Amino acid sequence: MTISSSLNAGISGLSANSTRLASISDNIANSSTYGYKRVETDFHSMVISGSGGSYSAGGVRATSQRLIDERGPLVSTSNATDLAVRGRGMLPVAAYSDVVSGDGGQTMMLSTTGSFRTDKDGYLTSESGLVLLGWPALADGTIPSYPRDTSDGLAPVQLKVNRVTAEPTTSIAVSLNLPATDTKSTSGGDMQSVSIEYFDNTGMSQNLSMQMTPTVPASGTSNEWTMVLRDGASGNAIVGEYVMTFDDTRGAGGTLASVSTVSGGAYDPATGSLIANVAGGPIEISIGGPGLEGGLSQLSDTFAPISIEKDGFPVGTMTSVEVDANGMVRAFFDNGATRTIFQIPLVDLPNPNGMIALDNQTYMPSPESGSFFMWNAGDGPTGEVVSYAREESSTDVASELTSMIRTQRAYSSNAKVIQTVDEMLQETTNIKR
Repeated sequence: MTISSSLNAGISGLSANSTRLASISDNIANSSTYGYKRVETDFHSMVISGSGGSYSAGGVRATSQRLIDERGPLVSTSNATDLAVRGRGMLPVAAYSDVVSGDGGQTMMLSTTGSFRTDKDGYLTSESGLVLLGWPALADGTIPSYPRDTSDGLAPVQLKVNRVTAEPTTSIAVSLNLPATDTKSTSGGDMQSVSIEYFDNTGMSQNLSMQMTPTVPASGTSNEWTMVLRDGASGNAIVGEYVMTFDDTRGAGGTLASVSTVSGGAYDPATGSLIANVAGGPIEISIGGPGLEGGLSQLSDTFAPISIEKDGFPVGTMTSVEVDANGMVRAFFDNGATRTIFQIPLVDLPNPNGMIALDNQTYMPSPESGSFFMWNAGDGPTGEVVSYAREESSTDVASELTSMIRTQRAYSSNAKVIQTVDEMLQETTNIKR
């Protein structure tokens, strides 16, 4: 019994070291595979209780585990949609065949890196046929509330490369100086005007005219102006009229003291803005106010438009797309507009090493990994998304070669045990002779 147990132990040793050599071979073969997670093989002794002072060899058992939570170094690339995860968390992906099947039931898989490029349909797809998944944004660029513990809200990230967009103007900030001398009794009362370009709902360029006429008193100085807003898209119709009074006290001279509304949207002194209802919709115009910086002023004898800042863009075509550290996929247009079109969440699990390993460095949650949860990149336990980067293999070739030498020696030693047991059994057989 003892001799035969020695033979079984030697055989189990050969089998265990063969398993370790297989994992070492896999690790070395994938030492240049982006996103590869190395496999670690451990040995566990098997003890068989003997009786009567005899000892029976139990042998050894090998178990292997893929270290999915072990990260490789990040390397820079030149592609904006080469993505990697710095820290905890994984990218949701799906097989291309599932996406194009048309049933909308793609199975979510997880990966820590990928080189994604647009295919003929605009899907961000890797060379291995994985499509990046994310949460679609609304038309205004905001991300609605999606479920975090299920993949139901995820959709394939699809870029409409030939897409055109326009963004209407919704706010204008005006900073200019009105001549204080024009409100004196000796002034001619000349009107000062400035034309402001804005973009309507169809991306067309329109003009909003600000006409400012001083109030000329019979004597002294009035420090008062009447501002009339005319909308070019409405046939130069008046969309607002306001009476502005400027301060002339020491320390506050030249600042806007008060605004009274004659017609149009009401002026808000807290924000220094008013609403002009042009043909394409309301536009908030900031002109300043008491205690506020910028806006309109009345100083000296010079009319000086200082700056006009506004949002909105004319029609433009998508030129590029990038993913920021928070997983926001932003499209850039040749008109200067930027629009958020998707958000890539990072998926986290209690035990990443318990996931099921699949081809192409992808993994699926399992009962051993625990339930997954989708985080905004950079929130909670997750790291951040890194663009222009890929994660290298976590294999350390030098360590694997060292382990290979040890495994080879251990295999040879177990083979020697089997050879020795064979010789002992031969000697036992020879006793009968």
